[in-house]
Amino acid sequence: MAAGLALGAACPVVQALPPRRLEFPRDHGSHPDLRTEWWYVTGQVRAAGRPWGFQVTFFRSRVEATQGLRSAFAARQLLFAHAALCDVQGQRLLHDQRIARAGFGIAQASEADTAVRLQDWSLVRKSGASGSRYHAQVEADGFALHLDFDTTKPLLLQGEAGLSRKGPQPDQASYYYSQPQLAVSGTLVLQGQRMEVASPQAAGDNRAWLDHEWSRALMHPEAVGWDWIGMNLFDGGALTAFQLRRGDGSALWAGGSLRTADGALQVFAHDAVAFTPLRHWTSPASGARYPVEWRIDTPAGRYRVQALVDGQELDSRASTGAIYWEGLSALQKETGPGLSARAGQGYLEMTGYAQALRL
Repeated sequence: MAAGLALGAACPVVQALPPRRLEFPRDHGSHPDLRTEWWYVTGQVRAAGRPWGFQVTFFRSRVEATQGLRSAFAARQLLFAHAALCDVQGQRLLHDQRIARAGFGIAQASEADTAVRLQDWSLVRKSGASGSRYHAQVEADGFALHLDFDTTKPLLLQGEAGLSRKGPQPDQASYYYSQPQLAVSGTLVLQGQRMEVASPQAAGDNRAWLDHEWSRALMHPEAVGWDWIGMNLFDGGALTAFQLRRGDGSALWAGGSLRTADGALQVFAHDAVAFTPLRHWTSPASGARYPVEWRIDTPAGRYRVQALVDGQELDSRASTGAIYWEGLSALQKETGPGLSARAGQGYLEMTGYAQALRL
């Protein structure tokens, strides 16, 4: 899942997404007939002797009210992009955003494959000998990301063969796949200083996670936001867990999956995942209070998620309209009473704490 869209425009009555076989490379591309879509890459690299976290997200939103207009200037599709660089050692986050209507050479999202461009930001996929290679090019305010992501593990179809339920009604669903355990190379640029991604020094270094998700309607009317993790496990596996929350903090729906290093997949039922907050951080900018440490119970075991930097809130009101928390976090797994072990690393995403999220 990926945060940031808070578009409150009315949309027509939607119907349940039909189960279908995802076909590639076509389904790597855009699906402009559906209302909401995103391509989302997060990860960690080591550069200049230090660990860094990063996020690159492109959103596409179909504007129903303009679909019948004949003018070339009609904003039928809007594109948004968010990028962030987390300095773990310096305990700080830099982020930037873009917005444009599709067309006129400014913004586009190919339907044939992943090729999303918004001004001087882009995410492009190409097929290689080992699978997909993605390239992200982001020239942001104060930083830049020039990163390549190479396949080391197969695609992970979330939910039931890529159809992921997000609520009690059948229309609250998305087509959703992940590409965990991507190997990262390239460069970071911070205030003009170019830093090459270095050889891994520890488990979890230079690893990324990609999500691609598209839907007609995603959230139940009672839902105000969600909590989500995408974790690359040190043994080569991948853990996903999420919950959609009501305004009182209770879970409306949950889910996720565990894929082991040897490829065995366990999909979690909606009532088999529980998020319990353990520690909070209050943003001095928005006043939102975020759980930055969680206990997550799943059918695959009990985990603890801990933010590596508390202040990883992103204010995207200049583009998608949302304020959300998106941050590099460590994962531990309970191994016995009072015992735990480092299990992986990845990103924790939390929406709807500063204000209710509307898709």
